[in-house]
This record gives sequence, structure tokens and C-alpha cells, in this order.
Amino acid sequence: MVSPLNEVAIVGAGLAGSEAAWQLGSRGVPVVLYEMRPTVMTPAHQTGQFAELVCSNSLKSIEAANAHGLLKAEMKQAGSIIIEAAETHAVPAGSALAVDRTLFAEEVENRIRGCPLIRCENAEITDITDLRQAFSRVIVATGPLSSDAISSSLQQLLNDVGLFFYDAIAPVVYAESINMDIAFRASRYDKGDADYINCPMSREVYEELIVGLLRAEKVPFREFEQAKHFEGCLPVEVMAERGMETLSYGPMKPVGLIDPRTGKQSWAVLQLRQEDRAGELYNLVGCQTRMKWGDQKRVFRQIPGLEQCEFARMGSMHRNTYINAPLHLDVNLELKSERGIYLAGQITGVEGYVESAAMGLWVAMNILCETRESGPIKPEPTTMMGALVNYLVTGSPDNFQPMNSNFGLLANPGGKRPRNKKERRRLAAEQALNQWQSLLERIDWQNKYPQSG
Repeated sequence: MVSPLNEVAIVGAGLAGSEAAWQLGSRGVPVVLYEMRPTVMTPAHQTGQFAELVCSNSLKSIEAANAHGLLKAEMKQAGSIIIEAAETHAVPAGSALAVDRTLFAEEVENRIRGCPLIRCENAEITDITDLRQAFSRVIVATGPLSSDAISSSLQQLLNDVGLFFYDAIAPVVYAESINMDIAFRASRYDKGDADYINCPMSREVYEELIVGLLRAEKVPFREFEQAKHFEGCLPVEVMAERGMETLSYGPMKPVGLIDPRTGKQSWAVLQLRQEDRAGELYNLVGCQTRMKWGDQKRVFRQIPGLEQCEFARMGSMHRNTYINAPLHLDVNLELKSERGIYLAGQITGVEGYVESAAMGLWVAMNILCETRESGPIKPEPTTMMGALVNYLVTGSPDNFQPMNSNFGLLANPGGKRPRNKKERRRLAAEQALNQWQSLLERIDWQNKYPQSG
């Protein structure tokens, strides 16, 4: 494999790989984009199209005062090919951006293949190290269903530490929506700081919760997913199936936690652990689940203190390939241990179509800045893009789980915060877009280079 040393190799033509390829190629950086489909298929894809959407055709909200809409708005300002193609081939979906998936993928692929500085190769890459020797930089954007070969190669680069093959995600709620007249802060046996929020349950409430877990409708496994769980990370409903008392002796055990309202130990306690540095988001400890989203809301709102809770992320369990980002990635999404190798898309630890594409855009922005010798870009945590990157690189490596865009990740912009949530989010979105535009101007992002060569 012999290539000009200034070329960038991108492995995977999904949303992230396509975004990165377009942003670099259209700005004068030569790219070789490798896609193994249709020669080698994944269990979920149906075609060999670039940017094929394998699940829903919805890219979620278009409203800037919504976290998903804000991220789209930032990407649109940066000339995202994914957002432009989605808007071109949108179908009616209210306040959401849904697309004709075939026309959307055709638009992305045709534009990429039409760029003179992007060379497309239908080939499976099995060794990242070999590829790196032939290119100036390599971007791995192989997605949640990365092949066994590329996963093995990445695992070797990471020294077998921090590559996960399954999502086991518990729901995350906004701290302000927790009823602290019922819930209380404490650590078990009062050891250390009062780091957890605790929701106490009587025996009656706990047993009603177990019944709710057993009756809830679950998302079925797809053919390529095995109904086999790790004992250390069982779905909460599987633990409930093992007996009425299993959870009260497991993640919901009450020992060492005294309810300050009663001065007594409750029958069971759900603990919530802080998910972000700002303390805006809290994770329901031990509640990873395959319940459908509507049932998750219904069941978990039975718990005292969570009656009116708002969910920033729903729980899920499915096959996924992602890395322990805080352990391995720098702010430009380059591997700390292997310079010149970058990750993009869902493999970095983000969740969602647009979030995946956003990481492809972020990598491309950084590589272009590096070619200008201006160094990596500092992620602005008051922008949604910067907040996602900041989550990846500053989260806890001990409890890292994939995350989608939400306002809980945004840094507090300072100043007096409006009491009205809608107004607060509108102002946060306004500031984010202003900050993002300033960043784009600072790095001269809109200046596209001649497509010659």
C-alpha cells in the first residue's frame, strides 16, 4: 500500500467518515476513503451506500432550543454535508428532521465521489497500524458494528484496555427535575462526601416497582445481538426476574443509608450518581435496561423523588463498539498512545446519528488546523459540539458510558440564569451559536481551498 504521505486515510463511509472526508477533501486535503460494503456487509446494513441510516430515518429535533437542534445548527454553520443532505431530502416530521433515507445517502455519496481530492476504495481494512505507515493520518470511523478484524486491531493499539462491545446504559435525568423534598444526598455509611442522590422506597413501593419492571415491554434483540448479559452489568429487569428481593440486595440495597425525614433505613433505595462536572445530570445506578422508552418513563417515575423527573438520556443495551474515551483520546480525538490515529463517530463514545457525524466534523476541523500548524482546537464547553468533546475527554474513565447531546453537558455561561427553563435554554442556545461562529471565524473555517490536484 503506497500513498502520498500528505493523504489522510479514513476507514468507514458512515456518517462520521463521510463528514470527515467531505470537510477535508473540499478544503484541499487529499483523502482516501475506505468502505468495505457491499463486498463485506455488516449484520445491520442493507446496501453499500455511504451514510446509510440503519435504524430510524429521524435525525431528531430541528429547534435550536432543543439540544439535538442546537448541535445541528452548529454543524450547519460549519457546512456539514450530513445536515445539508438531510435538509435537502427531508420528509414531513413536525419539529424533527426526518429524511428519505435512500435519497439522503445518494446525495452524500454523489457529492463525495464528485470531489477531486477524495479517492474512494471498496476494501476492508484489517490492520490500522499498517495503514498508518502509508498515510500522514488515519481516521477510524467504523461505527458501532465495527468488524471483528478492525476491532481486534484497535484493541491491540489500546493494549486491550478500554474497548467495549456492548452498551449497558442506565437512564440519565436532569438534577433540577428530582424532588429533593423526598430524595436526599448521602454516601453509604456517610463515607466521604455526600456524592449520591438517594430515593428511598417503602416495601410496598419497591414491590410495585418490581412488578412494573416485569410487566414492561422490552426492546427485542436483533439477530446479530445475543441475549447474553455480563453478570456485572445485568439489565435491571433481568435482575427483577431473579426474585422479588434481588434488587434490594443488589444495586438498590438500603444498608448504610438513613432517610433524614424518618431517621430510619428504608426497605430499598435507588441511588443516582452525578454524570457531569456541572452536576446537571444524574445516572440511575444499576438501571441499565432494554425496556421501551415509554415504559422506562412510566416505571422509573414510580420511584419516590422521580415522579416528575425529566430524562436527558434513556437506558439501552445493545451491541456497540466504543472506546473508553477519557482514557485514550485527546481533545482532537487523536489516540494519546498512537499519534496520527484519530477516531470519529459512535466509536468515540457518543450516541446518535448527528452526534456521530459531529465527531467526524470535529476531527476534520482539527486536522485542517494541524496542517496549518495552528494546533488542536480547544472545545468550547458552552457550545454543544464543544460540550460533547469535553464530555469524551474529561469524563470519568471508571464510569464512562456513551452520551448524546443534551443541555446538561453545556457549561454554565455565567450571569443570572432565568428561572424559566425554556428561556434558559433559548439563551444558552443563542450564546452557543455565537461562540461557535466566533470559533469558525477564528480558524478561518469558511475559507475553502481550490479543489485541484
